[in-house]
Amino acid sequence: MMKYILFCLFLIPIFSSFWILMYFLMILSFLFMYLCMNYNYFYMISGYFSVDLISYSLISLTSWIIFLMILASYNVYTTNNYVSEFLFTILFLYISLIFAFSVDNLFLFYLCFEVSIIPTLFLIFGWGYQPERLIASYYLLFYTLFASLPLLISLFYVFSFSFTLNFMMINLCLNFYLYISLIFAFLVSIPMMFVHFWLPKAHVEAPISGSMILAAVLLKLGGYGLYRVFIFGYDYFVLYNYMFLMLGLFSSFVIGLLCLCQVDIKSLIAYSSVAHMGLVILGIMTCNYYGFIGSFILILGHAFCSSALFCLANILYERTLSRSLYINSGLMTFFPSFSIFLFLLCSNNMAAPPSLNLLGEIYIINSLMGWNYLFFILLMLASFCSCCYSIYLYSLVNHGFFYKGFIILSPITMREYLLVIFHWLPLNLLIVNFDSFTMFL
Repeated sequence: MMKYILFCLFLIPIFSSFWILMYFLMILSFLFMYLCMNYNYFYMISGYFSVDLISYSLISLTSWIIFLMILASYNVYTTNNYVSEFLFTILFLYISLIFAFSVDNLFLFYLCFEVSIIPTLFLIFGWGYQPERLIASYYLLFYTLFASLPLLISLFYVFSFSFTLNFMMINLCLNFYLYISLIFAFLVSIPMMFVHFWLPKAHVEAPISGSMILAAVLLKLGGYGLYRVFIFGYDYFVLYNYMFLMLGLFSSFVIGLLCLCQVDIKSLIAYSSVAHMGLVILGIMTCNYYGFIGSFILILGHAFCSSALFCLANILYERTLSRSLYINSGLMTFFPSFSIFLFLLCSNNMAAPPSLNLLGEIYIINSLMGWNYLFFILLMLASFCSCCYSIYLYSLVNHGFFYKGFIILSPITMREYLLVIFHWLPLNLLIVNFDSFTMFL
């Protein structure tokens, strides 16, 4: 694993050209995916670095999304909006995420987990759209720091008790306070309901690159952290996970209703991310095999689907300079190809076949039925709300009265078509190789 990290550290800064760097990252992401070996144990061990299937999959996902972030940020290049600083910020974020997903030490993971927030803040600060981006960045920073402080203190206790912070070697007696301290930072990062307020604000104020990396990778750091913590705390966590199961079910339903009240396209997509990540919390907290697999698949499916929806929202914003659902309406006549892509991704967002979202939700529903069959009531309502807000988004954008204030709308370019296609293809084709997802445990 160390050779890949050194490869990224010393070869990537050589390329300062916008397009050369983008092509290089595309090749690197294909290299990661091609060399992925479906082992259910830690391999490629070197020093503090080792990977298994889930961490290697998330590294491959990060490489792919970083490449698409540069492809989506063409306006930064055309307007010469601090291009070198933008590329440096993205590369710094990329390297910190590779470190986060490849270390096998809990403290190093915590360190990389916090370091990845810094370039995200710079993306929102420097290339955000509205003056409110400062407040959104404060929300992101302080929610994360406040939740991470108990985790840092608990790491000191874990090291003093077991004399190691390696995921596979920690052995300690847990209590309720230590249990909450270890998982609360990851639940805020996912995010869980009642601590999710930073996410819609950050998405609305972030540029397209910030929204993509937030939705596709940074939210997944919380789920990845829960997987790693559950390695050594599995037996104790089963006792208290029912609290978060009920909260996750409630959040998937209530946030789904809240999505139907949104008039901002990016805010609606951000709240739908909270609802879907509530299902990820449900799958992990069931502590059974189906739940872990379902959450892992839904993490990957949501990454592609939510990132693509943000790309479509940005395509509209660059032409109409508005994210309002009332102004961006009746666009089917002028952008029929855009309507097709929006239909495909809204269908995937409501877990229609053959998307990864459907497979992940099937596994999670099976795991929840094994926990308590009465959960089907809230699950039914949450799935219904998921369909409602996906149809709500599609219908309001494509149907209705066209706003007469638009003098001229530029056509959608081939670059933007490719951007959406590169999200849609893995979202719907990876289900063919779904047996690989079942091998990480």
